[in-house]
Parts: sequence; structure tokens; C-alpha cells
Amino acid sequence: MPIEVRPATVFDDVKAVLGPQRPDANVCWCLSYRLTSSKENRELVGPERGERVRLLVQQSPPPGVLAYDDGEVVGWAAVHPRADTSFARNRKIPHVDDLDVWSVWCIRVRPGHRKTGISHHLLRGAVAFARENGAAAIEGYPLDNNETRIDTTMAYVGTLALFEKAGFKKVAVTDSVLAGFPRVLMRLDLR
Repeated sequence: MPIEVRPATVFDDVKAVLGPQRPDANVCWCLSYRLTSSKENRELVGPERGERVRLLVQQSPPPGVLAYDDGEVVGWAAVHPRADTSFARNRKIPHVDDLDVWSVWCIRVRPGHRKTGISHHLLRGAVAFARENGAAAIEGYPLDNNETRIDTTMAYVGTLALFEKAGFKKVAVTDSVLAGFPRVLMRLDLR
């Protein structure tokens, strides 16, 4: 059965990919770019983070997409209108125009399923999801790692090569650096 990518509307599936092993652990839950401020990000801890994601999953549109392999959830991509993210105010990642774009900022594949092409399915699914929800364009802010290996914990933003393979074009350099690699602004027009 082929990989299927669907909107992230099932909280337990999102939790399977993003949630901690211990309920009280303070993990990202892919909220860092969705919260209104860095203060809110610091103050929202433990189980409260999961509860915030539970609320987001119930909204329309949901906060991202999930990949399934034969019914098993194997990956996640965060994708939403940039206006609803901290990228709307981020000083290190430029706005190239006033277009109402969507952002894809996190691609996570569960252990045991990595290096099988799931991230490519997730990025294509994020593009389709943004298009279906009326986005004029979609942006990503991946690492320009020059094919150098990236620590798994920092690979969530994707790589320049991943976005290029999905048809995105590099439109700007950013002042953002992650894991020692510069981030670039990649865009795909959807109209």
C-alpha cells in the first residue's frame, strides 16, 4: 500500500509522532513556531503543550499533515498560514512580498521509518494541503547543509535538497542559523 498523507485531525496520531514518552516531559510538540511569543513557549510546559496541540488539531484547518504507511502513522509535517506563526514576526527570516503564504517548518519521521522517502511524501502532502486550503504560495526555511550530515534533532526543518526536489525555488537568504548551517527561504507558487 502506498504512503498516504492526510490532514492531522486525529490527536492520538499526532501524539504518536510528536508526543513525549513520559507525559510530564517538556518537549516541543511542534509548537515553538505556533505560539504567540517566546515567553508563552517557555511558560507552556509538560502536559499543557499536548493539550494545546489537541486544541489545534480540532481547528480548521488543522496544524499540519500526517503520513501513514499501511495505516500506521509514520510522519508529520507542520504547515499553516504564515500569519498564524511566529514567522509572521521573525526578524531573521525575511518576507519577500505581501502575499498571504503558508509555511512548512517541521518535518518529522518516526524512528524505524527514516531514510525511506517519507519526508518527500510529507512535503508533497503539505503542498497539496496548502493548495487545497487556498494558499497562493508555500514557503519553507530549510538548512543549506551542502549535503553534509545533520544531527537528527536539528533536521526537522528539512534540507535545501529536499525542498528543491519538491519544486521549491530559493528566493532569499536568511539571517537564521540552525545546527551551524544557514537557513534559506524556499518558495513554491501554487497558483
